[in-house]
Amino acid sequence: MTALAAGSVAMVMGLAACTSESADSVADPAPHQGHGSSSPAASQPLRTGERFVNLTMPESYTPSAPQGGTDDYRCLLIDPHVTKPMFLTGALFQPQNAKIVHHAVVQVVAPEAAARAHAKDAETQGPGWTCFGDTGLGRVAGTYASAWTPNGTESVLKQDVGFPVKPGSLIVVQAHYNLLATDGRTGETDRSSVRLRLTDGTAATKPLRTLPLQAPIELPCASGESGVLCDRAASVADVTKRFGDRVGGIAQQLLELCGNGKPVPGNTQRCDYPIQQPMTVYAALGHMHMLGRSIKVELNPGTAQAQTLLDVPTFDFDNQKTWPLPTPVDVKPGDTLRVTCTHDATLRKQLPALSKLPPRYVVWGDGSSDEMCTGFMITSAAA
Repeated sequence: MTALAAGSVAMVMGLAACTSESADSVADPAPHQGHGSSSPAASQPLRTGERFVNLTMPESYTPSAPQGGTDDYRCLLIDPHVTKPMFLTGALFQPQNAKIVHHAVVQVVAPEAAARAHAKDAETQGPGWTCFGDTGLGRVAGTYASAWTPNGTESVLKQDVGFPVKPGSLIVVQAHYNLLATDGRTGETDRSSVRLRLTDGTAATKPLRTLPLQAPIELPCASGESGVLCDRAASVADVTKRFGDRVGGIAQQLLELCGNGKPVPGNTQRCDYPIQQPMTVYAALGHMHMLGRSIKVELNPGTAQAQTLLDVPTFDFDNQKTWPLPTPVDVKPGDTLRVTCTHDATLRKQLPALSKLPPRYVVWGDGSSDEMCTGFMITSAAA
């Protein structure tokens, strides 16, 4: 989920430690299908003070992938015409052409970055602009608000919380279009929409923010596989060629962030994040791609105070969603958050969307044939 992928490396709270665990075998639940069709999910009822605002992309977009790739990341700008402060309490992305929409991230662009967003939109032919890695508007220009993946639903927290939306704010939908379904051919169009759940809030409404916790991807080719891209350096060079230096450098940044800067190949990778500022965690979302098997986020692992904030033991790309915690959890300075992901290279031969692609040593990348490991924590500042 790339809107925060590159930027989150700079959001780290202090030093981190990362380890890799090699595994000869991985539990073998029935694999997901990699990418399926979806239909708009039913919304939860409006609560007191809430209202829906339906926004549609100004015009249709025809995705096209860079040479040698099948992925197109496009930032699409929508003006919600906000004239007074309010809070976003839910968002439901609704893909018009689910066959080619891999996932989407909804962000609120702060009014001070609105002119920059309009300029990027105007300087690029067609609606929006290409945005591998992140929106390109700067790290503090926007606030993550919602993510959609196939069969995703709207997540509404029961607490009096919401993402702040100031007058003059814009909405950016970073849509990841994947053309594996069309064998890389262009011609398919999309004009998706997003439904915002807004409220004026109360004096007690707590502003939300999103903390992404990421771990490296160092997944070697499966036993019996071979090819040019089974070499790690060649694979990193391929990611860089497809998505540019910013995305191509994330693999090394994560190694330095989470360990000693050297890759340790293995199915399972993790990263520890020491906490410096108090916060309250309300919900969590785990994101990987098609080779993902499981993802977990733990608080203070290995201690008497250990808690599991997110546990998806059988990851399904077609059924990713935000999980509200049964009770919000307070996190304090000195605590540690750990994200752990397990991937499985043998799924490549089992999934129709990947089975025709050459084997590769998988590192962090924006493409459907690349991988990610992100635990998104929905938080507020502690009272």
